[in-house]
Amino acid sequence: MIELDARLRAVRDVSREAAEQLRALALAIDADPDAMEAHLDTEVYAMVRTSNTPARHRESLPGRPLRLLDEGNCLETVVGTLELARGDAGALLACPSPALAGVIVDLLGDERQRELFYTRLHGGRTWTFFAMTEPGRGSDATAMETRLEPDGAGGWLLRGEKRYIGNGARGGVGVVFARTGRSALSIRAVLLEPPHEAWHAQRLDMVGLRGAALSALRFDGVPVRGDMLLGEHLPVTRRGIWGAIETFNNMRIQVAALAVGTALAIAEYVAEHRKSAPGLPVALARAEAARELVYQAAARVLRDPDNSYLSCAAKLGATRMAVQTARWASGAMGPAGLLEHPLLEKWTRDVCAFEFMEGTGNIQRLHVAKGYLSGDADG
Repeated sequence: MIELDARLRAVRDVSREAAEQLRALALAIDADPDAMEAHLDTEVYAMVRTSNTPARHRESLPGRPLRLLDEGNCLETVVGTLELARGDAGALLACPSPALAGVIVDLLGDERQRELFYTRLHGGRTWTFFAMTEPGRGSDATAMETRLEPDGAGGWLLRGEKRYIGNGARGGVGVVFARTGRSALSIRAVLLEPPHEAWHAQRLDMVGLRGAALSALRFDGVPVRGDMLLGEHLPVTRRGIWGAIETFNNMRIQVAALAVGTALAIAEYVAEHRKSAPGLPVALARAEAARELVYQAAARVLRDPDNSYLSCAAKLGATRMAVQTARWASGAMGPAGLLEHPLLEKWTRDVCAFEFMEGTGNIQRLHVAKGYLSGDADG
């Protein structure tokens, strides 16, 4: 069992306080995810953005926004993310912040590229995007069709499509994965700053997690300067595909934390409004057990960043538990329960989206089976 030390308890407690602000934004963002201007200067958004920005790249903000998380500490990130999700995961994902793109820029970018990326985020009105998933291909990087073609002048032309990209249509800076050849080592990540006439972006209709603003992107020869290719200063084996794998190992645990936080919010909401609901102790116990599994997975990543076994197991178990908790809550609150409690109704829609973030359940099962057979489960 993971015992939280003083620092982790502080992260947990401050995140719980901030979660109340996220919950206050939840229904407004769900109703109109495009009307974000009124929310962007909130204390919680400044705190989330600052916490996910390396100290050397932070802007000077009025007051002293509390820094929740330490750079590179997966366990602290997970503890904070889980508690913030108890407020509302959709409102959290709607926050303009480095997010996934920041992870890959930190891994693969040189100092000039990092400076460019983080400076674009100053002011809290620039969203980022991480474009990997493709129509018909999912997140299978080896089957990727988006490509970079030499432009004859030292740069590249980006052609292809991406789909289900968080904040893609409103993003001001982000990372796109494409290939320069056919081998796995030809897969590269590029830093882009849209818009451009060859860049086409469309918001997708969403049932849940509407604040995430999932989008479809199409590139019809978007120009990419040669110095916007990430990882040029790194060995060939530590560029695009390696960065993607490292990012997914980390981020799938954060998706699991979002799912567990939402499940806890659902069970606690039912406990508050219907204390005698059948199955309540079991629902709370399952969510607490999933939280411990997510903590264990984050601690494993700290010890062994390349071992994905437990993070896959945590993501698989957490997302399934969250959906089960939402279905239980729908019945426990009675026939008109979701109509009478719009926040609960929103969460029962949101939990279904976690299944498709950072690898579906079937993909996680394959990884878990492979890890078990190779002995990773014993680590």
